[in-house]
Amino acid sequence: MRRRTPPPPAPLPQRDGVDPVRVRLPVGGAWATVREHLVERLTGAGPGMIESMFTEGLVVGADGRAVAPDAPYRAGMFVWFHRELPAEVPVPFPVEVVYRDEHIVVADKPHFLATTPRGTHVAETALARLRRELDIPTLTAAHRLDRLTAGLVLFTVRPEERGAYQTLFRDRRVAKEYEAVAPYDPSLVLPRTVRSRIVKERGVPAAREVAGEPNAETRVELAERRAGLGRYRLVPVTGQTHQLRVHLTSLGVPILGDPLYPEVTAPVPAGDFRRPLQLLARRLEFTDPVTGTDHSFRSGRRLRAWTSYADWAGRHAPRP
Repeated sequence: MRRRTPPPPAPLPQRDGVDPVRVRLPVGGAWATVREHLVERLTGAGPGMIESMFTEGLVVGADGRAVAPDAPYRAGMFVWFHRELPAEVPVPFPVEVVYRDEHIVVADKPHFLATTPRGTHVAETALARLRRELDIPTLTAAHRLDRLTAGLVLFTVRPEERGAYQTLFRDRRVAKEYEAVAPYDPSLVLPRTVRSRIVKERGVPAAREVAGEPNAETRVELAERRAGLGRYRLVPVTGQTHQLRVHLTSLGVPILGDPLYPEVTAPVPAGDFRRPLQLLARRLEFTDPVTGTDHSFRSGRRLRAWTSYADWAGRHAPRP
């Protein structure tokens, strides 16, 4: 099997901890110029935006030189540019660094902060923040947490070592434990292992369970209960999108603060951080593939609905 040639290094520096966009011109197509291809490909750009970027010399090739507006199309060519950063509401909670060495950074991410740039969340992400705050431009995420989920995330420092850490997650050699607050159901028999097939369709916010061979498995335990609430310990064996949220919903105890399950609700207004999803990536354990060190990390965060339900739900909210 022929190895794919890696792309050349980016000729543009990061901006606000965010990498420049890299585009590889595909084989085929009837574009006469690089500009024509980008205009057709980047349909989300505002009117005249691409033309303006070429006029101002903001689209560059591998040598760092500006690509001319009439530069001929050449399949396989790489070009780079910085996207126009969207207006983002700052997430007013810090990213806590739990551990750092020359190979990895383990961070304790707050609710509402995306792990990596995606969609409308770009500079206000854990990765971009840590790159800026720690001055590590090569930092990358070895895995992701949902934006609404808080807790531990592993980042790698050296690009050449990233694959080794990602392989840990792919091969299920990382022990992960989550904590959730949800309604308590005395008829629900726990502990139990939930297995199902979960699918997540592009453009559809919520995942769903379907018939077929299970691809998602979660161990569910009740750690504590009080006044209609349960604190649940969740140990995922697999890592399907929204797996823990889907599985607790299927048991009849959806996680507090979930805007998607059991049904999609009205979007929370930007800047409303009052009722975070009560899901926390509590523990992360693995043997370092580079150093051989056995690591065990625990989040220092607490789920607010458990420590103070009235504070989380609002002083006048009824008790669940």
